[in-house]
Amino acid sequence: MQNTVNVGNNRIQEDINMVQNKIAVVGDKDAVAGFAAVGVEVFDATTAEQAKSTLNNLCKQNYAVVFIAECLAEQIPETLAKIKVQPFPAVVPIPTNGQSSGFGMAGIKADVEKAIGVDILFNKEVNK
Repeated sequence: MQNTVNVGNNRIQEDINMVQNKIAVVGDKDAVAGFAAVGVEVFDATTAEQAKSTLNNLCKQNYAVVFIAECLAEQIPETLAKIKVQPFPAVVPIPTNGQSSGFGMAGIKADVEKAIGVDILFNKEVNK
């Protein structure tokens, strides 16, 4: 089954064809080890440099989705911004150890507002 995106851009089509259904999670091994039980590849990273290096490597390996510990994602906004403009992977910050700073939710909220002009999470219209 071939995936197609009708945007008139061959590069996006090529990227979609190359991406496998691979999912990874990056974070402290104790916090993310449970993901392995559901088939997600786990990559240990406890510092911003380790997270940045791991994310860059995963981008080259055609992952579709990469979850990253929110505490690490907050430390590497430039890396996340560079990855975000690429079709793949989708990088999703997640809270670990039951603690959330709100960083991940703020990113989702901003993306939704940019896409549709409305804050559907909190029901507020966005001024453009």
